[in-house]
Amino acid sequence: MTDDIRAELNEMRSSIDNIDAALVHLLAERFKCTKRVGRLKAEHDLPPADPDRERQQIERLRRLALDADLDPAFAEKFLNFIIDEVIRHHEAAREE
Repeated sequence: MTDDIRAELNEMRSSIDNIDAALVHLLAERFKCTKRVGRLKAEHDLPPADPDRERQQIERLRRLALDADLDPAFAEKFLNFIIDEVIRHHEAAREE
């Protein structure tokens, strides 16, 4: 590998590392908000899951993914993973 290629590769990887850090911080902020939602739901005996809201969010994220030239199926899988974790947090809030 030439020095030019190594430098370019390192520059790209540095950008990826910065984006990964931003994603982690954004997810942390998102979970702070969803934990507040979970506590509110628990206080008012609301169910941890909201299938209508989840369906709307998946549709919205798929549209955003298309606009961003990202595979909408991947975006849906990603959001479903997050939703599962949010529901787990909401169920835990009910038990506190």
